[in-house]
Amino acid sequence: MIKKGAVTNQLSFLLPGLAEQLDPRHGLYQLALQINWEFFDKEFSALYSDNFGRPAKPIRLMVSLLILKHLRNLSDESVVEQWSENCYYQFFSGQKEFSPKLPCSATELVMFRNRIGSDGIEKIFQESIRINGKDSVEQEIIGDTTVQEKNITYPVDTKLHQKIIKKCWSIIDEKGIEVRQSYRRIVAKLRYQTRGRNHPKHAVKSRRAERKIKTIAGRLVRELKRVLSPNDYHQNSLEIFQKVISQKRTDKNKIYSLHELDVNCISKGKDHKKYEFGNKVSILRTKTTGVIVGALSFDKNIYDGNTLDEALNQYQKLIGKEPRKIILDLGYRGRSKINSTEIVTPDKFKRTKISQYLRRKHQKDMRRRSSIEPVIGHLKQDHRVGRNYLKGLKGDQINILLAAAAYNFKRFIRLKGWCIDFSNFQYTLELILWSFMYLNRIQFAQENQD
Repeated sequence: MIKKGAVTNQLSFLLPGLAEQLDPRHGLYQLALQINWEFFDKEFSALYSDNFGRPAKPIRLMVSLLILKHLRNLSDESVVEQWSENCYYQFFSGQKEFSPKLPCSATELVMFRNRIGSDGIEKIFQESIRINGKDSVEQEIIGDTTVQEKNITYPVDTKLHQKIIKKCWSIIDEKGIEVRQSYRRIVAKLRYQTRGRNHPKHAVKSRRAERKIKTIAGRLVRELKRVLSPNDYHQNSLEIFQKVISQKRTDKNKIYSLHELDVNCISKGKDHKKYEFGNKVSILRTKTTGVIVGALSFDKNIYDGNTLDEALNQYQKLIGKEPRKIILDLGYRGRSKINSTEIVTPDKFKRTKISQYLRRKHQKDMRRRSSIEPVIGHLKQDHRVGRNYLKGLKGDQINILLAAAAYNFKRFIRLKGWCIDFSNFQYTLELILWSFMYLNRIQFAQENQD
């Protein structure tokens, strides 16, 4: 239920408000004035009840916490904690006075993300495009794909089998089931033997221990399926365990994590990282100004060229028109045009005789296309795309949209930062002039005394 309180601008008569205490040239101060917070209130208020439930937190507060989380690369717990310590965070979220209390619990951020869903997060991303003004509207854009890795360990078969055994033990302890053999002591010895797998002296013994662990995992799963009732809620987990045990190296749609079932194994040809486990995302960016105008997540490891249709549909939905040209790498080869959008790849004029002017123009486009690579690096390093901690396919889409929105907001802050530098330069110049006049007065007074 949305809280219905009296709206008043009256502050304490003893202390000034946050707006009077803070520097109006600060980036977050300027960003708070530019974002249309009423748009979020109008869009998300329909998701709350008017009559039932306890009063909810203000929508602006929750949206601002999500923005700050990805803008400053913080966890849910950290952004809530730092909000109670940072005056600019509180002004950004609509506070009139400083409050030392926590704004909400970290769990409420999870609930708010699930409440508004990926469609609501897309509205935040749309607002980040809007505040960049005319820089967001260009006829030529750049695109590329990357991998958004999930928060899982490297999926080794033996590691998954050991996790299955631990899960079975927890079910046995929870239900109080008497099994024929729990294998607790045997598994502890086998785990110790698997440590020397890469040593020539212990390789045979280690592989034998791995096979034994797999056999024990299968025995425990089959016994629990036999003992538990067919309607027990653990039966779904046991089906997943059985699929992990039976899957082979060459199988498709393999399970790489017990808590993230939709993870894909993607190879992007990197020397330092042969395989990445997560989901593929598509990024669209304006050619000249560098505003991210498209961010989309895919649940399958599909060919890059097949991601263009959905990516361009999202662009048209956010911007309102189709781009004239999109510049891509060789991963998109095979397509030359989608609707009215021209697709430019490095091999477009490979076997065609063209003029030197068109060839130089094509080379400039290809050099400009590489500018999206550091943007992807910043998304991964600074805005939480390098490791996605949000669960499920919904979490994949939410994470990349918030990261792209944070990048656009940070771009706006950087541009405002130039204004800050110039204003500081002006104040410094005035200080120098006043100091010069003061020194001249002192010198004039000393000459008169002489």
